Amino acid sequence: MKLAFNIIDWQASAPGLSASDDWQAWSKSPAEIDISAPLAKSTHLPMMTARRLASGSRLAVDCALAVFSRHQVDALVFASRHGELERNFRILTALAEGESLSPTDFAMSVHNSAVGNTTIAAKQALVSSSVSAGYDTFAQALIEVASLHHAGYQRVLLVDFDGLIPEFYHPHLPGEAVNIPFAVGLLLEAGTQMQCETAPHAIHAAQALPQSLAFLHGWCSGAQTFTLPGERLVWRWSRH
Repeated sequence: MKLAFNIIDWQASAPGLSASDDWQAWSKSPAEIDISAPLAKSTHLPMMTARRLASGSRLAVDCALAVFSRHQVDALVFASRHGELERNFRILTALAEGESLSPTDFAMSVHNSAVGNTTIAAKQALVSSSVSAGYDTFAQALIEVASLHHAGYQRVLLVDFDGLIPEFYHPHLPGEAVNIPFAVGLLLEAGTQMQCETAPHAIHAAQALPQSLAFLHGWCSGAQTFTLPGERLVWRWSRH
């Protein structure tokens, strides 16, 4: 499989990292993030909307709105391995304990709530898609972006994100799961600036970061080539 894109703009947020200069400095060192570092406050998200969103969704929507403030966007792809797990855990806990469900939790518990809140906050009715594909969620979302480019949408904003995983699930997490609230937004056009080829029969190894953060590390570092491990494939990126 081959993919190719031009990166028009990007925005990202994670503990201790939000400004472009922060990410550039981070890319020059080993790809690690201090989970104890504070999250930056939302800068583009209305306060009442921010209060309604879970940690990962809040970062995702704010990143998307930051890109919206600078560029025209033709379509959206939001990707999240765990989606609204924080909110769904609260719903399940309330059901187990016989308590009333929060209407807000119920309404915001679906996987596409982040992308829906983005279009509402931006006041733009855009074609959108929400992707979840386990360890390879980011990589599969890039395939979704390529399909939208093929359909005629020129600038597609991909936002990959996740929130904190409730402690209840920690003993059941696979070895490569990383418990970091983060969001990575990439505004992508069809092009040849960044090209990817997959290789089969990869040995699936644990990675210190989710795929999108590992990609951002390679991109910001200026590396000519870098490789992201996947569940069944490796994703080999090159800069042209």
